[in-house]
Amino acid sequence: MPRGQKSTLRAREKCQRTWGQIQGHQGAQMTATQKKKVSFSSPLILEATIQKKSAGRSGSVLKKPQRALSTTTSVDAYHKKSYKGANSKIEKKQSFSQGLSSTVRSRTDPLTIKTNMLVQFLMEMYKMKKPIMKADMLKIVQKRHENHFPEILKKASFNMEVVFGVDLKKVDSTKDSYVLVSKMDLPNNGTVTRGRGFPKTGLLLNLLGVIFMKGNCATEEKIWEFLNKMRIYDGKKHFIFGEPRKLITQDLVKLKYLEYRQVPNSDPARYEFLWGPRAHAETSKMKVLEFWAKVNQTVPSAFQFWYEEALRDEEERVQAAATFNDGSSAMGRKCSKVKASSSSHA
Repeated sequence: MPRGQKSTLRAREKCQRTWGQIQGHQGAQMTATQKKKVSFSSPLILEATIQKKSAGRSGSVLKKPQRALSTTTSVDAYHKKSYKGANSKIEKKQSFSQGLSSTVRSRTDPLTIKTNMLVQFLMEMYKMKKPIMKADMLKIVQKRHENHFPEILKKASFNMEVVFGVDLKKVDSTKDSYVLVSKMDLPNNGTVTRGRGFPKTGLLLNLLGVIFMKGNCATEEKIWEFLNKMRIYDGKKHFIFGEPRKLITQDLVKLKYLEYRQVPNSDPARYEFLWGPRAHAETSKMKVLEFWAKVNQTVPSAFQFWYEEALRDEEERVQAAATFNDGSSAMGRKCSKVKASSSSHA
């Protein structure tokens, strides 16, 4: 077997083992609206069937299917009347959740299997920082499923987006090559630290969403409550996100994506999270809301109260940009006049 082919097979097998771990932690559900609470499905949703391929022969389905990581969190309702519309629309999504659960339980659906195999391949190429060729993806899908390739690629792209916060983009239409790009400018294309780790952008977008929906300031207790429902625990190293406390209180704070500060006048000391300046610069409340809406298969306006706040934020951004541009233009005209005056005196 050629050396390049062996290398590709080893990469696939390694990624399949890793993805098996990921899927063993994952689940998807939409919880019903509770009294004075609205439930949101946060974006780590994956179908759970994996097909493991061995070198030189066709794959066999893992005997024990994996569960998916439940990342549902309840967000306190600050203005109940304001989001009645969101409640009704979210409740309508229960039927979608049930359908998704059925999909997760489907152990032998060929398209589901191929979707997960393609996600495994994409993730390994991302970690290895290699270009993604359509021809290689078609080999994963295999010829008998080639007619379903657009559907499989769409599902795999969705999973990559909502789990890891990366987008699959075509970079060369002539060669049919693609690249995975982080939704935010986190170092190392989303992995934060050097090496071949997993991107952390999806987690960051989750945290920014919780902070936004908690009134733009979330206590540390609420953040950990949210993370625990993702099975991410304080003091316990996570196979994707590493040591979570260090990630959210040091790494993302040092990078200025999060602000971590003591709650004023708290004794004993308690802490809270806010958006950092880089989060404000690289994303917006509307973009974060769109991310959450996409995960929940709905539209941002379904979250009525937060949608209205996001709209106000967009308007303020536009006005601030216009003011800055006007100021820059005025400064430019002033500088031109000064230069002209200096030239005449000379």
